[in-house]
Amino acid sequence: METEPDEINESFRIPDEMWERSKPLLPDEPPKPKGGHPRNDDREMMDGIFYVLRTGIQWKALPRHIGAGSSVHDRFQEWQRAGVFRKMWEAGLMEYDSAKGIEWEWQAMDGAMTKAPLGGEGTGPNPTDRSKSGTKRSLLTDGQGVPLGVAVEGANRNDMKMVRSTLEAQAGKRPKPTRKKPQNLCLDKGYDFDEVRDTLAEFGYTPHIRARGEEAEAKKKVPGYRARRWVVERTHSWMNRFRRLLIRWEKKVNNYLAMLEFACAFIAFRAAEVFG
Repeated sequence: METEPDEINESFRIPDEMWERSKPLLPDEPPKPKGGHPRNDDREMMDGIFYVLRTGIQWKALPRHIGAGSSVHDRFQEWQRAGVFRKMWEAGLMEYDSAKGIEWEWQAMDGAMTKAPLGGEGTGPNPTDRSKSGTKRSLLTDGQGVPLGVAVEGANRNDMKMVRSTLEAQAGKRPKPTRKKPQNLCLDKGYDFDEVRDTLAEFGYTPHIRARGEEAEAKKKVPGYRARRWVVERTHSWMNRFRRLLIRWEKKVNNYLAMLEFACAFIAFRAAEVFG
């Protein structure tokens, strides 16, 4: 039995609850002193962008019942410039903090590389993929894996060189760590450098960095051992389920960041149990 177009559309729509919380964040419609065609419905355009994020489909290949690819892409560019997707992420974090509480005590950071066939800003030769063009996203999460910050560089950029930019890119407002409420940051052996420790101290973090070989030894001694930072690795896996992030097709880094922020917003709203 064939699936009706409307059913396909429904399965890839932004959840209603998330949409209701996102509507107030949209900019006002630009004035049209000379008139022109009526503006496409905001919800339809957001659903079209979400469809591209989830499926990885090209803009021009969007099914017509979802929206014209050029119109959806134009709205994406408009909202990207207005910082809409960043605001959605921040709103999701506020919902999550209110419902569950952001777990600031134990945070984690790690990087992940993806292919970037078209190149562009924030890309570089991937040392693990025969130097083909790739990009690296560096992700900071709370203790449950909810994304707090993300930064993008070329695939050849070392993880430890992205610590500062990732911390500076945090969404929302981070509370100041204190003696009674310290903020620990868990990282793997790739961050085992004095430069990283100095940066974390500057931001008020207590670093927990596994020295080279230490984690392998712990796995031998403790059956089923799993480092605290496993949550950030799981979040990278969640993000790869958004097919537009699994392979980067955006040449402009701001467009790619907007897609990342949209995915982070979805994860944050889901963690707040705003929708099922």
